[in-house]
Amino acid sequence: MTSIQDRINAFVKLGTFLSQFSNKKIEKKENIEHNELFFDGFLHQIKLAQEYNSWFTKDNILFALESWSTSLTADNLKNFTASVTGKSNIPKTVAIIMAGNIPLVGFHDFLSVLISGHAVLVKQSSNDKHLLPYLAKYLEFVENNFKGNIKFTEEKLTNFDAVIATGSDNTARYFEYYFKNKPNIIRKSRNSVAVITGNETDEDFVKLADDVFQYFGLGCRSVSKLYVPKDYQFDQFFNGMYQKKEIINNAKYANNYDYNKAVYLMSEFDLLENGFLMIKEDESYASPIATIFYEYYDNEIDLKIKLHQDKEKIQCIVSKNFIENEVGFGETQHPKLTDYADGINTLEFLTSI
Repeated sequence: MTSIQDRINAFVKLGTFLSQFSNKKIEKKENIEHNELFFDGFLHQIKLAQEYNSWFTKDNILFALESWSTSLTADNLKNFTASVTGKSNIPKTVAIIMAGNIPLVGFHDFLSVLISGHAVLVKQSSNDKHLLPYLAKYLEFVENNFKGNIKFTEEKLTNFDAVIATGSDNTARYFEYYFKNKPNIIRKSRNSVAVITGNETDEDFVKLADDVFQYFGLGCRSVSKLYVPKDYQFDQFFNGMYQKKEIINNAKYANNYDYNKAVYLMSEFDLLENGFLMIKEDESYASPIATIFYEYYDNEIDLKIKLHQDKEKIQCIVSKNFIENEVGFGETQHPKLTDYADGINTLEFLTSI
């Protein structure tokens, strides 16, 4: 069995491999292990992922790869595993049912299982099935002991000891019933919100545009809802969003924009829109593509109470000196390894099974 340091080293090598793929440039570097074997093949997988799922644009895939490359450093992984280092556990097989809303969305769970010393059995979403199996092969080459401990399946899950499953609120109910006799983490739908107080700068709204539009707003860390003070004027907000105007050139996004706009207009809803983004007053957290919901608030204390009561539905709260554990403007898509989904410490769960 590998030591935790061996496993950390393997993921550091994977991070170095991924450092060749970013939106700044794709560049084949010297002295990267097994590069001759894997570099061109991974370029091909990126191309396949784009062709198979048109939400997975080249920009979005490369953004995800660069984010993971930045995270997979020796220091980050050491900090990440600090709470469980020295704790020994009997290796088990952990099944992961992955979502497919953004590229490599299940990678954090995959990393957590393997770095804990367990074997992983992965059931991927059909929307995101090209990148991870290829990176898993790379890991097996840099760390021989991973061989036989990474399996992918499209069949019904069998022969596993614990499960981490991510899905919609409906599928979560099915998961909770189906996996009730196994140790589990079941994740439901969550959305992220931004609280506007009126103290924001123009630059804050430019950064907020990243939180809104990265991955077309499909991530659970994407801001889909605004809370704004009574009588708030949205000019500054729309000015900040304007830097993302090119998004309407994506055909799939444009189709969603046109469709949702038509539905809203036929329903005679009040809308504000700028040609590529609509905002609509609505109490829901989950907004359709190309739409942000907003709600007015009267006082900050009541809003804080509401956000606390609804914490099971919220992944991130973006704000500026408003609430504890807030995420800064422009930071939702740059989580640290210790920013666990739903606030559940996956590593501690994995050492307890």
